[in-house]
Amino acid sequence: MAKISGSEIRPGYVIEHDGGLWVAVKTNTVKPGKGGAYNQVELKNLINGTKLNERFRSAETVEQIRLDLKDFSFLYEQGDALVFMDTETYEQLELAKDFVGERAAFLQDGMMVTVQLYEERPIGISLPDQVTLTVTEADPVVRGQTAASSYKPAVLENGIRVLVPPFISAGERIVVDTNEITYMRRAD
Repeated sequence: MAKISGSEIRPGYVIEHDGGLWVAVKTNTVKPGKGGAYNQVELKNLINGTKLNERFRSAETVEQIRLDLKDFSFLYEQGDALVFMDTETYEQLELAKDFVGERAAFLQDGMMVTVQLYEERPIGISLPDQVTLTVTEADPVVRGQTAASSYKPAVLENGIRVLVPPFISAGERIVVDTNEITYMRRAD
C-alpha cells in the first residue's frame, strides 16, 4: 500500500477511506477564488456499491490499494453460485450470482474472466467487453413502419433482450457489449 496525496487521486484508483475500499469513479480539481484547491472525487464502495462524494485537499494523504488480478476460467453454474477455476493452480472459486450481477447471464463455458482480489478475497470481476451470442427470437420487419431507421427487440440464447437493427433475424449470431448490454455488430 502506498500513501498518495488527495490531489493525486485519479479515476480507477482504489483507496482505503473511512474503513472501506473505494474506487474513484470521477475526479475534478476545483480551484475556488478563496481558499485552497481541492480534488472533488466521486467514490464507489467495492463491497456494497454505495456512492460517495468527497473533497480531498492536497495536504491530505490516503492509502492507495493495489489489487491482485487473477485470471479464472468459468466452469459452471450451481444453483445461486458460479464456479470458476484458477488457470494457474486449478483451484476452484465459488462466487454468488449476485456478486457478478446481471452480467452473469453472459458467462459461457470456458470464458476467461479477471477477478480482483484484496488480501486473497474477491472484490470484483471483469468479463470480456464483448461476447458472441445467437438470436433466438426477433420480430419480423414491417416495411413502411417508420420513416427513420429503427431497432427492434430480440431475445438472445441467454434470455437477455437487446435492440437490434431490422436486418437481424432469428438464428443469426451477433456481438453484444457486456457493459452496456447493447448490440454492436453481426458476428463474423
